[in-house]
Amino acid sequence: MAATPRKNKTARRILAAGAGLVTVGALVAAMPSAGAAGDRSGGGHGHGHDKGQGRLVDVQLLSFNDLHGNLEPPTGSSGRLTHLNEDGTTRTIEGVGGVEYLATHLRQARQGHPYSITAAAGDMIGASPLVSGLFHDEPTIEALNGLDLDVTSVGNHEFDEGARELARMQNGGCHPTEGCFEKGKRFQGADFPYLAANVTNEKSGKPLLDPYFVWERNGVRIGFIGVTLEGTADIVSAEGIKGLKFGDEVETINKYAKVLERKGVKSIVALLHEGGLPASGAYNYDCDSPGPGNGISGPIVDIAKNVSPQVDALVTGHTHQAYACTIPDPAGKPRTVTSAASFGRLYTDTTLTYDRRTKDIVRTAVASANHVVSRDVKPASDMTRLIDRWKTLAAPIANRPVGHIAADIENPIDAYEKPLGDLIADAQLEGMAPADKGGAQLALMNPGGIRAPLSHKASGAEGDGVVTYGEAYTVQPFTNMMTAVDLTGAQLVTTLQQQVSGPNQAAPKILQVSKGFTYTLDMTKTGADRVVVSSVRLNGEPIDPAKTYRVAMNEFLSGGGDGFTVLKEHKNKLVGASDLDMFTAYLTAHSSASAPLPVPAADRITVVK
Repeated sequence: MAATPRKNKTARRILAAGAGLVTVGALVAAMPSAGAAGDRSGGGHGHGHDKGQGRLVDVQLLSFNDLHGNLEPPTGSSGRLTHLNEDGTTRTIEGVGGVEYLATHLRQARQGHPYSITAAAGDMIGASPLVSGLFHDEPTIEALNGLDLDVTSVGNHEFDEGARELARMQNGGCHPTEGCFEKGKRFQGADFPYLAANVTNEKSGKPLLDPYFVWERNGVRIGFIGVTLEGTADIVSAEGIKGLKFGDEVETINKYAKVLERKGVKSIVALLHEGGLPASGAYNYDCDSPGPGNGISGPIVDIAKNVSPQVDALVTGHTHQAYACTIPDPAGKPRTVTSAASFGRLYTDTTLTYDRRTKDIVRTAVASANHVVSRDVKPASDMTRLIDRWKTLAAPIANRPVGHIAADIENPIDAYEKPLGDLIADAQLEGMAPADKGGAQLALMNPGGIRAPLSHKASGAEGDGVVTYGEAYTVQPFTNMMTAVDLTGAQLVTTLQQQVSGPNQAAPKILQVSKGFTYTLDMTKTGADRVVVSSVRLNGEPIDPAKTYRVAMNEFLSGGGDGFTVLKEHKNKLVGASDLDMFTAYLTAHSSASAPLPVPAADRITVVK
């Protein structure tokens, strides 16, 4: 099926006025007023006949989130979904996702819907597999243009390479240091607006990007407000976001809902890169059973309950979960809240019934459902060509073998200790243990930095069990530099407690630990009490609160990322090689075709439930 025509870029916001901008402050100062640029008309896709001239018009909202540059079908557990059967049992759906198939599903879904909008809720780029990440996610932006994405919010990963690089993603231009990746071709940037209403310049208070976008077709107007989670600064590198402030999600959405209302836009959707945790991992779980929103927890619940009733729907992300719920707004009226898992495995189809007389959405008629991006449809040929083009450029690096594994080494999202986490922590310990490399005695790895499993099945011509550089890169795409630091035993224990308390209490972030470091988590308790302090041991010896230990971790963690504020108190930091280099070196040193690496036992953290 042919792609719909690409939208023109004449209305796109210009973020960078010239090559001389060197700071976020200068970047924001050079931008035009957000209010002037934010009210724009979207062309719409216009599939089918021009219907809906009566009072009520059904507007189709197709949405997804957390693509993370997964152009090719994700592998292993990243390419699976859980389906809830009518009898309460579950089954696993294998082989889902991939933009070739996402494109086909979206194009088929649009047929017969003259009023169709495609929107996303952030993390389109960042932590991407090598075929996109190696080229600073230019391939993903190009693919999203081809998917006819109308608008997206930023997510935390849009800031992985800093605000200047995000500006380049929006406006185009070749990479400032690596130049143009294809001879004779200049990167064109995104055809769709990135929205960042709550990301502002600390001094001026002006938004970094457009705060909102107005889609219009035949008099039907729907406003979109885009925000990322307020805690973005805690989970990205501080260097790239200097001079930026990340504001409260609810306050920001409510502020711009009033702005849109004053402009006569009464139908409003919030694109919010923050999410929830449904009680079931099945994509088709009814989180409104037995009552509205009762089957979902996490930050999105309080946010949804406080976002202005002027907002008609919330498209969310960040937690990589799947749900289509209704959560009451402050007036007690049900409002749809959706998320389409991650990696392009699902898309959400929401029907917004627009009343031409009131210019608002008839909330009682809103219906949402998540749909599987199955691979039993014909792949979109334009996406296939795009992927093949970039894979050819990446091949000399991507296809190099770096190790061998005996079976799938998984990274299950619902497990506190992950086999792949053990492997990575061991690699980091080995890389930082020599006296001249840092003298590390143990290693800690943040779970969010592990982006994909290692699959035994060959992804190309390399053969089953062979791990290529491209596959290793997909697991650890951030290229964080490793550090070795001094921590006291007391600080180590506090680190473990911060996994399950404070900002991490509702959604624990369990660090992956290297061999020899063991302890017990008692999840029947609450907060810091979940860590059984007397059980914390290194090589069988109890941790001494007064003793100093050398600990390996990436720079994201040693900077206090993911809520581990105690790690910022470290001393005597030594910087080593990158996490990816250590990972590939370990795979090469510890495996061969005749002696592949076995699956780690994941037996270092004892969990009491």
